[in-house]
Amino acid sequence: MTALLAADCHVHLFDPARFPYSEAARYLPGPHETATVEQLMAVLDAHAVSHALLVTPTSGYGSDNSANLAAIARHPQRLKGIAVVDGECETRDLAALKSAGMVGVRFDLGARGVGFLTGAGRRLVAELRRQEMVLDIQVKAELLDRACLDLLREEAGAVVFDHMAWPDPAAGIEQPGFAALLGLAACPNVAVKLSGPFRFSRAGFPYEDSDCFAKALIEAYGPERCVWGSDWPYVRMDHRVDYGPCLSALKRWLPDPAARRQVLWSAPSRLFSFEPLS
Repeated sequence: MTALLAADCHVHLFDPARFPYSEAARYLPGPHETATVEQLMAVLDAHAVSHALLVTPTSGYGSDNSANLAAIARHPQRLKGIAVVDGECETRDLAALKSAGMVGVRFDLGARGVGFLTGAGRRLVAELRRQEMVLDIQVKAELLDRACLDLLREEAGAVVFDHMAWPDPAAGIEQPGFAALLGLAACPNVAVKLSGPFRFSRAGFPYEDSDCFAKALIEAYGPERCVWGSDWPYVRMDHRVDYGPCLSALKRWLPDPAARRQVLWSAPSRLFSFEPLS
């Protein structure tokens, strides 16, 4: 039995039996990291999560969105997607992705460099805004520079940052990159994912050194511009990560049930066009 109003806004699929990996991908997941759509739906149901945002992973698939597109076609009421595309992606290709349930495109600036955003990717940023699609950014906070920030303020449409922009816990919330992310809260088009604390934590489970960053983002952006993501199935981890504790972290960050409902449903339904199940 699923809840009617809860969205996981960062999950991946890895199904090499049906969708072979690209040999050009930076990382090829092992057999223990396989994550099919059937497994995803079972996990969502077990935790009363009704909807999910499938983010095409650069691991395994690069810019091949086939696995996610097939999953969305099977579960169009419950799943939406964030695509990965080549820099020369044409307008008609974006329109086709949007019609198939992809609500945005991911820019992995850690891999491509922040110069991609202000260089080759600039045309794509403008086209995403024109087509009312989300610019989903994977970047570490320290990589944010003035040119990048200016473009996001002045030229981008809807923007969402993955994994709280990977802050460095040792540097605190005053570190320049994270402070810049907090400053972007003044821009109504920018939102953040309260996801992936295990990616940057230095403390280990339950990753309490991430709490100050999550709480600072919630204070700056408000729960109406924060979404939650599990990052299931936790590829490239050197220790076990479980879905339930990832979800329960929201109770530490947002003890108010009404605020949690905003993060789990109101914000994602607005950003990613989720609709209640019929």
